[in-house]
Amino acid sequence: MKIILSGYMGSGKSGVGEMLGAKMKLPFLDLDDEIVKVEQRDIPKIFADSGEIYFRRKETEILSALLDSTQDFVLSLGGGTPCYGNNLDLMRNNKNTSLVYLKTSLEELKRRLWEGRFSRPLISHLETPEVLEDFIRKHLFERTYYYNQSDIIVATDDKTIEEVSDDIIFRLE
Repeated sequence: MKIILSGYMGSGKSGVGEMLGAKMKLPFLDLDDEIVKVEQRDIPKIFADSGEIYFRRKETEILSALLDSTQDFVLSLGGGTPCYGNNLDLMRNNKNTSLVYLKTSLEELKRRLWEGRFSRPLISHLETPEVLEDFIRKHLFERTYYYNQSDIIVATDDKTIEEVSDDIIFRLE
């Protein structure tokens, strides 16, 4: 079984993915980490040197290879992965794959992301919580259509990583 976690940055994909993998005795993979391994450079460097289009193509290539593998895993996507090219179709049409959307409210995302914004290149330049909120709002408007096509949608507000993981396991059974 391949369990794929989608959602906006700050929704908890990495933390939930690690715990879910441990609970289900499956390896946890992060798509960005897999890209870094292949490219031998970090994501900001890829964007700076080669641009977003190159990054998105590489992301699709690596996602496709993971989906074609016989390995079972829990995979955390980048926030924009389901929205680019045919990525959503690749995931939805793959046998033994469950796509899970970690749905987090705008207010909760803003709260989670504001303090850690300097470690996230896409938002590190944003100067006020209000500007961050507008940024998130725009992306959610563009991406929610894709996220909502997931097999399972789990609300994450006011839940611990363990509660979200347990909710996913319950819905998979």
